[in-house]
Amino acid sequence: MKLYFAALLFFITGTTQAQDTALATAIVTQDQIALRAAPKESARQQAVLWQGDTLEIRGQRQDYLQVYDYRRERGGFVRASQVRRISLQPEAAGELLAVVRFLRDTPGAEALGLAYVAAYLKAAPGQSIGSEAFFALGTMAERLARRASSRHAKADDAVIAAHLEVAASLGVTMTSFERDGRMQLCYDGEAYRRVLALPAAAEERARAALGLTRPECIPPELTPQARYEHDSWRIDVLARVPREALPEHLRNRLRLRSAGVQASFAFQRARRGEAAAEAMALALQELAAVNKMELAEEDTNAYSDAAVRVGASRWSAEPPAPVRDKGLRVETSAGDPGQTCIALVDAQHDAAHALARRCTYGLVWTASAASNAAGSVLALAVQPLDSWRELWIFQQGSDGWRIDVLPPNLDSPELGYIEFAGWVPGKAQMLAARETRVDGRFRRSFEVIDLATLAVDKQVDNPSSLSVFYRSQDAAWKRQSVAIR
Repeated sequence: MKLYFAALLFFITGTTQAQDTALATAIVTQDQIALRAAPKESARQQAVLWQGDTLEIRGQRQDYLQVYDYRRERGGFVRASQVRRISLQPEAAGELLAVVRFLRDTPGAEALGLAYVAAYLKAAPGQSIGSEAFFALGTMAERLARRASSRHAKADDAVIAAHLEVAASLGVTMTSFERDGRMQLCYDGEAYRRVLALPAAAEERARAALGLTRPECIPPELTPQARYEHDSWRIDVLARVPREALPEHLRNRLRLRSAGVQASFAFQRARRGEAAAEAMALALQELAAVNKMELAEEDTNAYSDAAVRVGASRWSAEPPAPVRDKGLRVETSAGDPGQTCIALVDAQHDAAHALARRCTYGLVWTASAASNAAGSVLALAVQPLDSWRELWIFQQGSDGWRIDVLPPNLDSPELGYIEFAGWVPGKAQMLAARETRVDGRFRRSFEVIDLATLAVDKQVDNPSSLSVFYRSQDAAWKRQSVAIR
């Protein structure tokens, strides 16, 4: 009951008067309201109040209320028109809940809505409190965190900071960490957990599960073991939501989230040496089940996000490549703790006399190894992160073999993959497909890469728009890749 008691702190602390509590509490409804030392506009300002601040009423003079602010531990006067007096008696619970319902979907009024939720939790008898109030609390807290993390929130920085302080005073916990060079704020999900624990409507359960499993709210400092357990927990949360009674657009959101979570879990399992094919098969199945005709416009980025996550880990659904005695191939062995060492071998060179060798902390997908007809180039998928997969190019040159790494993009590793898509016959060129997110925008491209320089010669957003790509694409890639969808 941590949230319940913390949310009620300012309603049950310090009440000293014995008068009717129906008029003893007020909620500030506007931003930047002056708490003055006397009941007049010219009086000295004691503090600045923000929507959602909760005050104890101790009297009234003319158009001003004499109040005490327990959060700031000071008293003063505010205009009566700038606050709303509320009753905390049980019979007022229905009226408070009605206001909560109105504010729940009102952008910019999150702090005020959270204060009304706290008032409702104080007024309502314990046995009558259901999932609706906690769902509203979670919805508004999550939206406030999104506003605070938005790249476009600069103009409202002071207001958002003040609203976050109000939320914290009501017991709403936010977590923060750095991502992409900026701070990411996330609601800790306490109210959403209560929604899933209580009898709740299917839509409430679905939105609560989505709020609890946001990929951008996974702390980046989690250890591999903690991340494995967290992904397992996210799978369990999503599995608790019955989909039969949901509208199709919500089912799509659950499918997309589940696809991304299962893909991440497949990577975590493979990194531990466990079977990952089942989790990856579920990820591919969820992505394929998305009804594109019912995909909401605001879910376009979520669809691309899920597809990239699935695409990055898709090799975990494939069995290891059979061992060949001839031709250019790779063999792996254990290196330093956590490392896998890759040896490039052929019929004349075994692992002890490898043509080239390199070790990595990423997952090496040996089933992805593809060499050209001349045996002078080999492409290999290596995945260092659950949402990031690189393409390693082993290439014979005049001074021996070299290894080049092609990342999905040149920014910091976050979300993306690049994969081999075929060789161009008779030319030192390779086909590749690439999907990545840069500055919040998703980009998918199909490319012809010059092997001599690894520069992109040609690039299109649809493989059918490039004749050489259409003619030379690898059949196995076309069958397995999610880039063509």
